Amino acid sequence: MTPELQKYYEDRFSMMATEGWTDLMVDVDGMAAALNNISAVDSEKQLQFKKGELSILTWLKTLREASSRSYEDLQGETNI
Repeated sequence: MTPELQKYYEDRFSMMATEGWTDLMVDVDGMAAALNNISAVDSEKQLQFKKGELSILTWLKTLREASSRSYEDLQGETNI
């Protein structure tokens, strides 16, 4: 792993260890719960927009886990 990539992951994990990240994840959960209701959708266009919003929120919610897996995979490649 390059030093730049190592720093990238260290900075990302440092950010995710903050109280601000925890607060953001609480907000993301609330936003996802509010968006995950299709009863107020009037058109297919609105439905597709909601799907996009939920997709972004899901990406944010799973970013820590995905980053950890990628980092571990990269470390495994380095140790081979």
